[in-house]
Amino acid sequence: MTEARPDGPGEELFADGKRSGAGEFLGGQKHGRWTYWHRNGRLKAQGEYVAGVLHGPWEWFRENGQPLQRGAFDHGEQVGPWQRWHATGQLLDSGSYESGVKTGEWTTYAPDGSVKSTKNHRGPR
Repeated sequence: MTEARPDGPGEELFADGKRSGAGEFLGGQKHGRWTYWHRNGRLKAQGEYVAGVLHGPWEWFRENGQPLQRGAFDHGEQVGPWQRWHATGQLLDSGSYESGVKTGEWTTYAPDGSVKSTKNHRGPR
């Protein structure tokens, strides 16, 4: 069982004591803007929480600083447009979510940027 955190600024640390994340707590839960870092100090992820769940736009980055993925949440469920990238920096796939489920056309790309496939998803039932 985890202890309730006091309201206000908070941080998370790697085992070696280096900061891995920082943001705000409200009612003992992550709330508001949070930022996370890789061990090398580069930005890992940033976005917002509401009452401890992901909410609003989020983006993640690889250790070398290149984008990994980007999208949004509505109280913990993936919504709207999402994109992920290959380690090469080329787009890996893109499409949309509705209530945490892929919906509509999703396109997957090869590492050279050419279209590999497209698939239509029904979305939530």
